[in-house]
Amino acid sequence: MCRESLKVGLDSRAAARIRASYRHHNWHGDRSHELIEYATVMSIGNMPETKEPKALVFDVFGTVVDWRTCVVNELKRFGREHGIANIDWTMFADEWRAGYGSACRELSRGQGRWRIVDEIHRARLDELATQHGFRGSVNDADLADLNRVWHRLDGWPDSPSGLSKLKSKFIIATLSNGNLGLLVNMAKHARLPWDAILSADIVGAYKPNPRVYSTACRFLGLENHQVMMVAAHRVDLDAAATLGLRTAFVHRPTEYGGSADTPMPDFASDFSYAASDLNDLADQLHCNSSTPPLTDRDTQKAR
Repeated sequence: MCRESLKVGLDSRAAARIRASYRHHNWHGDRSHELIEYATVMSIGNMPETKEPKALVFDVFGTVVDWRTCVVNELKRFGREHGIANIDWTMFADEWRAGYGSACRELSRGQGRWRIVDEIHRARLDELATQHGFRGSVNDADLADLNRVWHRLDGWPDSPSGLSKLKSKFIIATLSNGNLGLLVNMAKHARLPWDAILSADIVGAYKPNPRVYSTACRFLGLENHQVMMVAAHRVDLDAAATLGLRTAFVHRPTEYGGSADTPMPDFASDFSYAASDLNDLADQLHCNSSTPPLTDRDTQKAR
């Protein structure tokens, strides 16, 4: 569902949502008061139209990689190896992920010492291990390895091919709350062909803090309206749109265990593009990859 007729700017409803979000989160140490006014100006729709972006920046967890399935499978393996029974590992994974979200929100409000996502994940893992009674029975090296599961996440089935097609026409880069080392390792593991890896730790803020999006555009040497944010989560796209980025919603109904038959949500029409997966987005953007995705044999030869 291409929204070619949309201008780069937000409509008044989207701008109002972001102004309310910034006030709610009370971003600390940035120019959020100026951005609230900018959102108001953007709602008028006076930004220049652009036919296509020059770069696409991607949310990663949930949009490009299937974090939940990978983490649950790893936790089940961990439980078997250590003889840990009677734990709902799916619920454990959700609680682990929820701890990351709350910590990012606190740090973006200036509460506490800045920590990268690896540190946030490890602190939450230790809390959950203590709650479930196995913190003292598992050595630290094994817990450290479990924490690195976030470095070993697999992409959705369409991710390698879809990214390769998009890369044939656009600059493609991460724009993730994950830390740089995590994202580099994940890219190698899942064969994600990024042109650049942009992460929260090189900005010193977490999404949806506006500084993350504006800094990414500056690092790429582009104006905000020349960049498109690609994500499966509305809050990410709303925040990017407020700063003048174009937006593409990718439907990932099974991220939290939902049905693959779940229809595209109504709010998808708020964004520049709405796609069923990354191959669909590439088709909408008229991409043709001249280089086929890497195979396992190619990867072995490279080694």
